[in-house]
Amino acid sequence: MNILMISTDKKIFEPESEVKSRMLDYASQIDELFIVILGMVRGLKIEGKLKYVGLTRLRALFWKPARPAGGPLEKFDLVTSQDPFETGVIARRLAKIVGAKLELQIHTDFLSPYFAKQSLLNRVRVMIARWLLPKADKIRVVSERIKDSLISDFRFPISKIEVRPIAVDTEKIKNAPIKTDLHKKYPQFDKIILMASRLTREKNIGLAIETMCGIVREKPNTGLIIVGSGAEEKRLKLKAKSYKLEASIVFEPWADQVTLISYYKTTDLFLVTSFYEGYGMTFVEAQAAGCPIVSTDVGAARVLVENDKSSYIVPVGDSDQLSWAIAQALS
Repeated sequence: MNILMISTDKKIFEPESEVKSRMLDYASQIDELFIVILGMVRGLKIEGKLKYVGLTRLRALFWKPARPAGGPLEKFDLVTSQDPFETGVIARRLAKIVGAKLELQIHTDFLSPYFAKQSLLNRVRVMIARWLLPKADKIRVVSERIKDSLISDFRFPISKIEVRPIAVDTEKIKNAPIKTDLHKKYPQFDKIILMASRLTREKNIGLAIETMCGIVREKPNTGLIIVGSGAEEKRLKLKAKSYKLEASIVFEPWADQVTLISYYKTTDLFLVTSFYEGYGMTFVEAQAAGCPIVSTDVGAARVLVENDKSSYIVPVGDSDQLSWAIAQALS
């Protein structure tokens, strides 16, 4: 089977990224996988069965038409998109041109009421998804939560939806040695809370900062380590400063996987405060590392920690429940 994927994830070009590793594994299971990264113009690059197609090359494949390397016009059995929004519209157009089946992937819970509230763009994306999803031959979702929402909201047949969580090598995490001990790195803290996330609005990290006020009042030597980067970084740092929490909250840039696994293994608690998640890969990573979790009820969190007595799930945006859960987990 030949598959063409439309994506916006530039991490696939990072040699040691988990995204690239997953794509190479996916490509090994089929004949060929072509990936178009929107916004990038680099030409054809081949790594075994995985090929990156630049926008110029893509135009040649479908609109000239061209015969690359003297061979026949490329044929695809399936065109798949990273989301049912902008990339989904492009994927549908390409699928019609080559007569291939259309698969739409859903990695974020766009049916959460919080998704549309985040921005005008998100409200437009919800409208695009509602128009586009019924036209797909197949829908791939990353959690049962999204599958259930699609069935109840769109009344899609179950056979049309495939639940395929993001693959995480949990054995690798369990067996990984500790390279960096958070308690040795930050000896001023008796208890450490870890967050690892993009610093964007939907992650609601501001709630964690607000909650730290009460936590530090009760346990002064508790620290919050926030690992990540994003558009909200400056605002969040100013917020921490306004609450006079500069000594209790540390911002670190995004870490490599080896470092992050060590952080999971040496922290006292992993915290997630998101408004919504598609799946929540960090849940799986933290759990595999044996780390207690406090999370809002998003993505696959409830399913993943339902039998974990040391972890807690709280309603989205509920600061009182969040404070209580953190206090319980750290006691």
